[in-house]
Amino acid sequence: MRDAGAVSHPLADPGLLGISSGAALAVASWLVLPFSAAGLIALYMPMLAAFIGSLAVMVVIFILSRAEEGSLSRLLLVGIAINALCGALVGVLSWLSNDAQLRQLSLWGMGSLGQAEWPTLLVAATLIIPAALAVWWMASRLNLLQLGDEEAHYLGVNVQALQRWLLLCSAVLVAVAVAISGVIGFIGLVVPHLMRLWLGPDHRGLIPGSLLAGAILLLLADTLARTVAAPAEIPVGLLTSLLGAPWFLWLVFRRENSRHG
Repeated sequence: MRDAGAVSHPLADPGLLGISSGAALAVASWLVLPFSAAGLIALYMPMLAAFIGSLAVMVVIFILSRAEEGSLSRLLLVGIAINALCGALVGVLSWLSNDAQLRQLSLWGMGSLGQAEWPTLLVAATLIIPAALAVWWMASRLNLLQLGDEEAHYLGVNVQALQRWLLLCSAVLVAVAVAISGVIGFIGLVVPHLMRLWLGPDHRGLIPGSLLAGAILLLLADTLARTVAAPAEIPVGLLTSLLGAPWFLWLVFRRENSRHG
């Protein structure tokens, strides 16, 4: 939802656009390469690395989306290329890693909440809560942004400043999520669309509704992943991708049919 507002496309999901992959590559680099930190700094470093990776990709996406010839097809193709490049580089890091690092990378890379511990979650909360509140504070201006950049500007919105702040907050939220749980796909695509159908387009209700519904859906998916093959555990990222991919295909075909209908 945040990324859709920033680039004006309803299919702008962090996973599809390569933003999550950029964050994942940065975290994988931190895990494998010989960096070191201790204490509280060690808890923040994976999130800082993920923030740098996600922000770098977001800047590329933002620049492309602002170009006159920018289109949904172009953004998705760029996302495919970024996902492929980041995936290949993560593969190189996996090849360079030792056995313990490889196991950690494999489980984390498929999306898992198994490594989420209370100290990590408390540190994450110091970043998630301010960023989420900042996005909610922008809700009224995001409503105006839906009318188009020019219309929002005439209504008193500093469009460029709003988009920069939105990208910054989005990078923080994506970074924290990826650093803790890896890449868990399609939650950011399915939930905002369902909430938009149920709650309407007003971001003042849509943002908190999407946050709550996303948390509930992730909790349900994690519970299912832990119980379906117990005592083994299916990585929750695999489960959300299996459920979310058909939704994405339906959404694409629905948009095409509405365009030609």
